[in-house]
Amino acid sequence: MRRKEEARFMRQWVTAVGSSATHRFSKSPRESITLRTGTGVEGDAHQGRTVRHRSRVARDPSAPNLRQVHLIHRELFDRLAAAGRQVRPGDLGENVTTSGIELLDLPTGTRLLLGEHALIEITGLRNPCQQIDAFQPGLLKELLGRDDQGELVRLAGVMAVVLADGVVRPGDPIEVRLPAAPHAPLIPV
Repeated sequence: MRRKEEARFMRQWVTAVGSSATHRFSKSPRESITLRTGTGVEGDAHQGRTVRHRSRVARDPSAPNLRQVHLIHRELFDRLAAAGRQVRPGDLGENVTTSGIELLDLPTGTRLLLGEHALIEITGLRNPCQQIDAFQPGLLKELLGRDDQGELVRLAGVMAVVLADGVVRPGDPIEVRLPAAPHAPLIPV
């Protein structure tokens, strides 16, 4: 039984990490990033207890920062490649690229242990914006879709807050900790 649990655990991992000290669309790849409790990625322009994204600061600079860490699943890049798009980790502004986890299917409040110590809690979906088309014309439509009921589906990753400090590196395992039921679906934050 232990080997089966280890195999399940190891199939979910960090494939890339990135940060940027300035407000720009993409994040630069790093060998590691340090997550800080209640504020986000150390040295990143979006680190802080209150909102740091420019559009949100303009609306209410005192609002809590529910977007301290941006995560995207590597599998999205495979999907985009099949559509003829070349997008690499960090290009869409994410701090952590994951593999083996259906991030968009996780409920609000899911906790992810990244590596040995860094613990984050998913707060919601990233709402894709026009900056995506400025990065690569026409890409925004690839990151938005409709489900069978006609509801908008956002594919640009999830946002999280940091609950426990830790260093995160490519290759680190990820442990998924679901919240107690009933589960609330992710909504844009």
